[in-house]
Amino acid sequence: MFKNALISVSNKQGLIEFLQPLVAKGMKIISTGGTARHLKEAGFQVTDVSEQTGFPEVMDGRVKTLHPRVHMGLLARAQVEGDMELLKSQGLEPIDLLVCNLYPFEEALDKELTPNEQIEYIDVGGPSMLRAAAKNFQRVTVICDPADYSWVGDKSEPTLTDRQRLAAKVFSHTAAYDAMISKFLGANHEFPQFAVGGSLVQPLRYGENPQQSAAWFRMAGGKSGIQGAEILQGKALSYNNLLDLDAACETLREFSDPACVAVKHNNPCGVAVGRNVFEATMRSLKADPVSVFGGILAVNGKIDGDCALKLGEIFLECLVAIEFNPEAIELLSKKKNLRILRWPHMAHASSELKLKSIGGGFLVQTRDQVVGWSADWEILGEPPSAQVKTDIALAWKVCAHLKSNAIALAAGGATVGLGMGQVNRVDAVEQAISRMRKFHPDSKDVVLASDAFFPFPDSVELAAQAGIRWIIQPGGSVKDDVVKARAKELGVNMILTGTRHFCH
Repeated sequence: MFKNALISVSNKQGLIEFLQPLVAKGMKIISTGGTARHLKEAGFQVTDVSEQTGFPEVMDGRVKTLHPRVHMGLLARAQVEGDMELLKSQGLEPIDLLVCNLYPFEEALDKELTPNEQIEYIDVGGPSMLRAAAKNFQRVTVICDPADYSWVGDKSEPTLTDRQRLAAKVFSHTAAYDAMISKFLGANHEFPQFAVGGSLVQPLRYGENPQQSAAWFRMAGGKSGIQGAEILQGKALSYNNLLDLDAACETLREFSDPACVAVKHNNPCGVAVGRNVFEATMRSLKADPVSVFGGILAVNGKIDGDCALKLGEIFLECLVAIEFNPEAIELLSKKKNLRILRWPHMAHASSELKLKSIGGGFLVQTRDQVVGWSADWEILGEPPSAQVKTDIALAWKVCAHLKSNAIALAAGGATVGLGMGQVNRVDAVEQAISRMRKFHPDSKDVVLASDAFFPFPDSVELAAQAGIRWIIQPGGSVKDDVVKARAKELGVNMILTGTRHFCH
């Protein structure tokens, strides 16, 4: 099968078992450093790479495989007579199998090393060998993932299609590795090139619709993400579940007090804070009891038995919380299809850039930063009471996570009406007020948040007609003076933040 193999790995899992039958058939091994010692301890005859190159490993192992007598063996083309003659003149044989995986740069990120210590985990020789072998896939089999040992070992001889598949995997692997290092060194969207890479978490049954294929990837080097949650029960997560879970958790991170966020179709439909998790969760469910049906619920605390008992009365797709007590898990286990996720680090904010694909490319931006309250905001009218101030902050935070045009109404520590995704602001206001009148007709001291300015006073007039006396909005319209004057005439207090929070 294989005559000459070059082996250099950091992940040694399954390596011995893979190599044993190949060596038994006469395959020779060249290896490096720790890998060579590991193989020798297992009883293999190994040629050290320094014997191959005629040059010792130097600079604490920084330079060991970066040598023509290594890369000639990988890059020599079987169909080019001169390549093979050159190898023979140098006393070399072609290498037809490379098994290599890279220094564990990502794992080292969790060790809280100094920058100089972290840099030593940047592999140079490994990517060079992988790329050389992958380029020469017509002759060379290259394995960068231990998961491929089994199916390669089961073959009498990898086909050209097999080798091309493995080569493609190598270039994805090195691209993700380089993207991770680029991000560590401070890459940003202002650079003329921007690298993105990741690894498969799992294939998904389908995408947004059954006719669409989909997969879930984890960003290489990413410190946060739903992949860090423990799935306690339920059906496999779907593409839409993941989008909604992400939207729910992104909104939830705006709150430090006990809070609950319900999401439906990537939009919050009920958000509330409370003195404890139970109160916040019940308020969130009551915010829009129709839309929450079949939705996603995220809670920034521990779900107990009382809370689980109430949640068991409604149909939810997913429930994610920082923790569940044993009684809650037992009660919720009766709903076999409910996906339950425990995510202790859910509240940790991500500093990663946000990416969105478009036709033929992608967009990159920094994450939006939403301020709950600022002394720099301009207050037109009377100072807000403590409760009104709390509701204004809640509505403002929620509004930033609704699809634009967006309006959020809040009262008593919970949303009471939300309008989102409308093509004009008046429609969003009407939608939010309609939901308030349907589910919370007796609400008092309702506040309204708008993600962007009011181009005309019509939305303010609708709010006033609905009894709303507090509005928070960015300002910045050419008709600001007209809007402010109309609000004053109608007895509506207004807060101008100077910051817009579109979400598309």
